[in-house]
Amino acid sequence: MKVRTHKDLDVYNLAFESAMEIFQLSKMFSKEERYSLTDQVRRSSRSVCANISEAFRSRRYAKSFISKLSISECEAAETQVWLDFAFSCEYINKEIYDNLFDKYDHIIAMLVNMIINPQKWIL
Repeated sequence: MKVRTHKDLDVYNLAFESAMEIFQLSKMFSKEERYSLTDQVRRSSRSVCANISEAFRSRRYAKSFISKLSISECEAAETQVWLDFAFSCEYINKEIYDNLFDKYDHIIAMLVNMIINPQKWIL
């Protein structure tokens, strides 16, 4: 399959699916978390997707491409930290936590692979 837009990337689709799952789950977080944990986990998970999109559109310039992917990797790791808090605060159960944490491990692995091998993506 030819990759024409960021939406054709497996890493983008997994990140988007995961961010939407987090959005749905975070609706059930305590109201007192609205401007802290809920906001933070939503922002970081969405930022993974946004930075993948920006990286894809900046692939004419290797350094810019890698930089945006690196930011996306950092945001994915940040999302994992917020998932740690959500689990510790008992807003999500172990099964949900493990599933989402594993998805973000996969996202990070895919991003690292793109960062290490940018020549496949650079125009």
